[in-house]
Amino acid sequence: MKCHLKRLLALALAAVMLLALTACGKAPQIGGVTIPVQDGAVIGQGSRTFAVEVTVQDGKTVRFTVRTDQETVGAALQELGVVAGEQSSYGLYIKTVNGITADYDRDGVYWAFYIDGGYAATGADQTGITDGSVYAFRVEK
Repeated sequence: MKCHLKRLLALALAAVMLLALTACGKAPQIGGVTIPVQDGAVIGQGSRTFAVEVTVQDGKTVRFTVRTDQETVGAALQELGVVAGEQSSYGLYIKTVNGITADYDRDGVYWAFYIDGGYAATGADQTGITDGSVYAFRVEK
């Protein structure tokens, strides 16, 4: 009887540990922000505030608010782990936004950057933050 009880307790403990590990592995956290950022979330801290819209190929859009003390959109989003990419002679080439990678060399798609609905003339890392503006990233061909 004692042997069965020990086995049962060991099995229950193993199940609890497995559930704990599974829960920890669902969404990575970077800089205290869970990626992907969920629709309607407010992330970061600081005196500047702006909105971000991320639209993927199937048309699904996630909107969230960023608070920061950074000077540029790119710096704020990199600090929070929302965007990642490679430095080039033109600035930051963003390949990943909100955990989704769009690589032109591999897939023929890229992340287009928009400011208040218009195609941006500068990259995110060169775009100063205007409080209340909406900065959008859309997967495009």
